[in-house]
Amino acid sequence: MWFRQLTFYRLNADSTPDNAELSQALTKRPFQPCMGLDWFSEGWVVPAPHLESLAYHVRHCQLIALRREDKVLPGAVVRDFVELKVQEIEDKELRKVGRKEKLALKEQITDDLLPRAFVRSGRLNAYLDGQRGWLMVDSSTSSKSETLLSKLREALPPFPAALPRTKIAPHTAMTDWLAAGEAPAGFELDADCELKDSGENGAVIRCTRMDLTADEIRQHIATGKQVTRVGLIWQEKIRFQLSDTLQLKRIQFLDLLQEEASQAGDDRESLFAATFTLMSEELGELVDELVAALGGLEDDQAKPVPLAVTTPNTAGSNNDVPWD
Repeated sequence: MWFRQLTFYRLNADSTPDNAELSQALTKRPFQPCMGLDWFSEGWVVPAPHLESLAYHVRHCQLIALRREDKVLPGAVVRDFVELKVQEIEDKELRKVGRKEKLALKEQITDDLLPRAFVRSGRLNAYLDGQRGWLMVDSSTSSKSETLLSKLREALPPFPAALPRTKIAPHTAMTDWLAAGEAPAGFELDADCELKDSGENGAVIRCTRMDLTADEIRQHIATGKQVTRVGLIWQEKIRFQLSDTLQLKRIQFLDLLQEEASQAGDDRESLFAATFTLMSEELGELVDELVAALGGLEDDQAKPVPLAVTTPNTAGSNNDVPWD
């Protein structure tokens, strides 16, 4: 349940759904297995095995999950079948198979093999934080995050949401932090970073398990390198890497939070609810403080978004594996 990566979007108050609207919209686009000649399929599933509704809500947050299946048909397998078919035709008909005919054979063989191909399955979790106005996606891969956002727009058109635009660019702020040898209030520098030369050669320096206040780091900055990733620890609760695209990577919820969640009880329903509640509250505070450290949002994104809240969901079943 704990998110390991994070891409977050600013929600728009004009088209933010309440719990009933969100659940009903997702129900109209459930996941269906990848069948026949389809290369992939995507759809909404319950966020946890014991749930029934496609939108699980606690307090002001709504947890959702997008499942995807992809057919796995290696090109080498198709080529082998094509070569066998070409050889069979040439031996039987005593003629050379041309390029166009080979392409037609490849298409036919692909269609024949596709229904029998292996299927790779994964799931991507996200939640809407209605109090703070964020869509939080458990991924640092832009294409996956945009896919989930696109599916939400299909279910709830137009669903306005956009990547946050801070008044201070992340790479500028991170470079300033390392130049000063100090993170903003509430954060502390961890032990890893990445610096990149903005010149033509684009040299990249990666530091791990290193004192980020060392003179060597400042010397790299003095030569014109900018920080594109830095490790941070927030409130002694969450360790993560901040990227210049304002994504959080390698998130670790530290022992303090893990122990707090484990005190909720031994049954899976109580543990799941406690973990999600705690995670969403802490991630929400972290993101708010991080955005504030970057000068806040541009004026057109600054207003928080109210979101209606209703009662929690109850039990159901699902057996998905993590997408990331």
